Amino acid sequence: MELALDEARQAASEGEVPIGAVLVDPRGVVVARDHNRREQNADATAHAEMLAIASASRLRHSWRLNDLTMYVTLEPCPMCAGAAVNARLGAIVYGADDPKAGAAFTLYNIPQDARLNHRCELRHGVRAAEAAQLLTEFFASQR
Repeated sequence: MELALDEARQAASEGEVPIGAVLVDPRGVVVARDHNRREQNADATAHAEMLAIASASRLRHSWRLNDLTMYVTLEPCPMCAGAAVNARLGAIVYGADDPKAGAAFTLYNIPQDARLNHRCELRHGVRAAEAAQLLTEFFASQR
């Protein structure tokens, strides 16, 4: 999660909402990492999770990422939670809950929805206070 927090800090320094994501294999090797780039890329889909999943898929020449765990600083939104399921991620570990758009626990639980053809293990609240503080400070500076 420390690497995801580093990515979030990098996002904030670039004027992006501070969210970072890291994909790790079972040995602990980082396969991909990124942070929000919606402003830089002028792309609504340039969330940290989406960029990291795309990077890992290109690196592995496969969309199936079932042995990877995604560490992300904020609870995934519906788009990112759906991408995690579609990429067949093994697990999602996230920091702060997202009461406005959280789709892995707070508002929805897409990664564990039994109606879908894949489910991800889920762990939340990991270093949540640090992740939430980054977001609070970022949005306070925007006002």
